[in-house]
Amino acid sequence: MGDNKIRWGIVSTARIGVEKVIPGIQRSKTGVAHAIASRGKERAEQAARDLGIEKAYGSYEELLADPDIDAIYNPLPNHLHVPITKQAVEAGKHVLCEKPIALNAGEAAQLLDLPKDRLVAENFMVRAHPQWIKAREIVRSGALGELKAIQAFFSYFNDDPANIRNKPDIGGGALMDIGCYTMLAGRYFFEAEPERVVSLIDRDPAFGVDRITSALLDFGQGRQLNFTVSTQLTPYQRFNLVGTKKRLEIVIPVNAPQGEAVQIRLDDGSILGDGSMQSQIIAPCDQYAEMVDVFGRAITGEAPLPYGAADAVQNMKILDAIFASADTGGWVSVG
Repeated sequence: MGDNKIRWGIVSTARIGVEKVIPGIQRSKTGVAHAIASRGKERAEQAARDLGIEKAYGSYEELLADPDIDAIYNPLPNHLHVPITKQAVEAGKHVLCEKPIALNAGEAAQLLDLPKDRLVAENFMVRAHPQWIKAREIVRSGALGELKAIQAFFSYFNDDPANIRNKPDIGGGALMDIGCYTMLAGRYFFEAEPERVVSLIDRDPAFGVDRITSALLDFGQGRQLNFTVSTQLTPYQRFNLVGTKKRLEIVIPVNAPQGEAVQIRLDDGSILGDGSMQSQIIAPCDQYAEMVDVFGRAITGEAPLPYGAADAVQNMKILDAIFASADTGGWVSVG
């Protein structure tokens, strides 16, 4: 590592990388954006100039072969997550890969066979945001009573046929793109695994991807998560954690604005219509920078990696079960 910082290579000039993750790397305490690659050299060079990145490559293979790079950020379309991640690890790099980490659990399981001296993690940046961390602290404190129900809604509108999210063969659709976050909320806040799921999916007749997906996840002991996600509804996101004493509302649970304060809300329901709601302000942060530092500290050995390849495989098992339930029309156990 150069100057005690992890040198990152970014595979592709994908929007999420250029607009969110690369700025996060540059704001992080542990990392530096060292190189970027694209299938077109000119595109990589332009991105490098715009973002102040030292090196630009015209192929992913060239970037992976660079001995100065310690870690790779992989924001490629979903069907390329596992293949490029495998290549990167085999080239001696640690990998932070965009979610979802694979097209299915079977494909994701290939990551478990990679050399263990290189770390692989799924880029669920929300788990590094102080609002999720604070919300879980409140749940653990017992302030909500017993957390029994989580309700999550997440939607946006995208009917562009050229957009990768509208292409089923490469992992498009609402569940893969944003349902993974709502599913994750159950695992994170219940600190448990769902036993079974049941779901309902509406697919776009032209694209073939799921445009509205709703699911109910049974976490046992009376605990349940229900969510709806959509790629063709009004943009909206809100998570509610409902306990026997209070509920906790995360106002912008996923796309929290970088560098801006956000709020979570507590309500004991004593005055209907949110009259008894109290807000807690969460200080400004960059959740992508926070995630980069979580991964960076794991690379340097300062702290263990809280969620690795095995966790990513479990996420895919749950998504697989949700798809299977819609196909069969009934409950499906999570393997």
